[in-house]
Amino acid sequence: MAALNVSVVSADREVWSGEAAMVIARTVEGEIGILPGHEPMLAILAAGQVRVTLAGGEKITAQAEDGFLSVQDDNVQVVAARAALD
Repeated sequence: MAALNVSVVSADREVWSGEAAMVIARTVEGEIGILPGHEPMLAILAAGQVRVTLAGGEKITAQAEDGFLSVQDDNVQVVAARAALD
């Protein structure tokens, strides 16, 4: 099964990184879900949760604001001015 390589970073540190099955994030245009094979995209984050679902079903949640989300070749980067795990 394909996986996403996910990295959630804030201005001063890496908050979380690893492989995931799905990422859901809130953007200024609404909530978006990312699965393996997603088209390349760049979106501006809205303040809210970034939810990462691991292959085994475990969920990791972070609060993020003031940044962007980038998807390219199953790599998902969430770069925020402020981000922290819930």
